[in-house]
Amino acid sequence: MADPVPLPLARLVVLDLTLARAGPTCVRHLADWGADVIRIEPPDSVGIDDIAGDRDGPDFQNLHRNKRMMQLNLKSSDGLAAFMRLVATADVIVENMRAAVKHRLGIAWDDVHAVNPRLVYASISGFGQDGPYGARAGVDQIAQGMSGLMSITGLPGQGPVRAGIPVADLTAGNLLALGVMVALFERERTGLGRWVTTSLLEAQTFMLDFQAARWLMRGEVAGQAGNDHPTGIPTGVFPTTDGHINIAASSARLWTRFCKTIGHAEWIGREAWRTQAGRSADRAAVNAAIAEVTRTRPAAYWIELFERNGIPAGPIYSIDQVFADPQVQHLGIATPVEHPRLGRSSLVASPLNLSSVSKAVRSPTPNAGEHTAEVLLGLGYTDAEVEALRQNGAI
Repeated sequence: MADPVPLPLARLVVLDLTLARAGPTCVRHLADWGADVIRIEPPDSVGIDDIAGDRDGPDFQNLHRNKRMMQLNLKSSDGLAAFMRLVATADVIVENMRAAVKHRLGIAWDDVHAVNPRLVYASISGFGQDGPYGARAGVDQIAQGMSGLMSITGLPGQGPVRAGIPVADLTAGNLLALGVMVALFERERTGLGRWVTTSLLEAQTFMLDFQAARWLMRGEVAGQAGNDHPTGIPTGVFPTTDGHINIAASSARLWTRFCKTIGHAEWIGREAWRTQAGRSADRAAVNAAIAEVTRTRPAAYWIELFERNGIPAGPIYSIDQVFADPQVQHLGIATPVEHPRLGRSSLVASPLNLSSVSKAVRSPTPNAGEHTAEVLLGLGYTDAEVEALRQNGAI
């Protein structure tokens, strides 16, 4: 059933040439908000994705909902001609091929811009489109290491630790989606598209944020701080009788309130702990004193007490507990989907909310090539021409 009100991006046609995770993360934003996304894969793409695994598995299904899928052999002249007919009326192309590949196929920015000057061309790479590392392949963990993230993740002295999610991939995809929208907004004024690029290395270095600024402005090289906030003390993980909780009470106002709430008002006057700098210097002692108190009661007791007194605190969940939480359920982050073969399940919803606009999954991830004929017929190909393309290996 069609949405009663067109979704915000419903007038956009997006050609999805992405692989792995970073590129599909970008395209998923556009698809979720109504763009007509046509994912173009080679004719032999039926089984396993190198990153997302089994196409029927949760990763691939979560990445590619709300799209149409077609198979097109861009190495064949007929397949390339069909692609360029799509380009002529499309609004956006998203790709994360290595530079040499897209130039060899004849589908790089200069190639498509000549066909459709209004087209926004969006690219993700490992390290940038040019420069000393421009030709290198890049994957998430390499970017985590080269951006400095792994040097500040984990316990002090533990050695480099990767984040628990592919944060460089995801961040690059999220930022590229923002870049696409910036370019589309500018096109409203100029009538011309832009080439929008980012890379895993740029995106992850950007995400260092204040840790990067500490080095750039003050020459401070951050190290591993474990579960403690690197500059705000106390902010960290503390034991309870039935697990652990997070507590954040680093400001002067919160520290005073926290000491009174936890039953140790005398800490307020302790000279070494009076300032944030003092508490940071004596971090181990501060944390140990707090832990001696929190480990005497269960997590729920402390969270309720701190909440009542305006002190940020919260549980530390496993993934199953996340989706059992009443606030997570209220927010609808797990969104239902009905797949014709796989049945009913849930996927991760968009985290964005627009008033009076549905963000339900409109269609599950299609089978490989499911919409090939539909797309070609929409371009003006006849049934006979589609069959001829199939026979010569173009689709």
